[in-house]
Amino acid sequence: MTYSLEQLAELTDSLFSGDKNTQINSVAPIDEAKEGQISFVNNPKYISKLSDSKASVVILNSTLAEAYTGNALINDDPYLIFARVLSILYAESETLAGIHKSAHIADSAKIDPSSNIEANVVIEDGVIIEKNVSIGAGSYIGKGTILASGVRLYPNVTLYKDTHVNRNSIIHSGAVIGADGFGFAPTPEKKWFKIPQVGNVIIGKEVEIGAGTTIDRATLGTTRICDGVKLDDQVHIGHNVNVDEHTVIAAGTLIAGSSSVGKRCQIGGAVAISGHLTVSDDVIVTGKSMVIKSIKTAGVYSSGIAADENKKWRKNAARFRHLDELAKKVSTLDKKLNEI
Repeated sequence: MTYSLEQLAELTDSLFSGDKNTQINSVAPIDEAKEGQISFVNNPKYISKLSDSKASVVILNSTLAEAYTGNALINDDPYLIFARVLSILYAESETLAGIHKSAHIADSAKIDPSSNIEANVVIEDGVIIEKNVSIGAGSYIGKGTILASGVRLYPNVTLYKDTHVNRNSIIHSGAVIGADGFGFAPTPEKKWFKIPQVGNVIIGKEVEIGAGTTIDRATLGTTRICDGVKLDDQVHIGHNVNVDEHTVIAAGTLIAGSSSVGKRCQIGGAVAISGHLTVSDDVIVTGKSMVIKSIKTAGVYSSGIAADENKKWRKNAARFRHLDELAKKVSTLDKKLNEI
């Protein structure tokens, strides 16, 4: 669909400069954009590319727009406006309501007629599906699950029994919600006895869950993903974890059972958070960090060793093995110096 510069300004609550009738039909990077496309500049390192860009419109902050002679969509948060323009230009068409003939639906399931159920979906007893829900092909919806209005499941999503997904949440392909938590009790014979996992998972409003992500059901009670949380692909959330509102978690992160992550946190890729910990509100944990104790104060936290030349890294790794020995020697020397 095509929009004019003036229309995009109105839809994104922005200002504009240049020809208001300029037509935009797609988005492209600043150095690849052509006529009919819109781009944006937010990072100072791309400012030099402005003069050579063939984009019909560029999204700029007010300072950059003053010096730019081309068509501009002006807002002091160019990245956010870029995201909004994307959602406008590439809006998905409405899914037609209906149930595919190959879907298997239990007689006791309640499905609003405005929802769409695609091929080979299985819906078990006691499921409730509210208005305008879309369930992709091959998905499985376990007993007693509730999908609130506007929920979208992409193909091959698995929801175990008693999972609740609140309105306008999105779950991508391959996600598994509500599998058993990792709970085993040691026996006198040095074996493992499986602890029944009888809780559930509750997904809040406007949550997005990436492809291949897994969220375990609680042993007792609820594993909870609160309103506005965004989970990337291949994140694992253990049993009885609570992820509070508007936290974002990047791909490959693992959170062990019974931990709690606060509001508005930003958890980088491949972070590991041990079990039974608390992470405070407004915490940023950088990628590859290992969190082994609770974080009680907002701020930025990191761990791990950055990549280096192999030769240098091997030397430092060898020295690290002697760190405790070195620390003891330094302590002994310090005592001797104090005695002099």
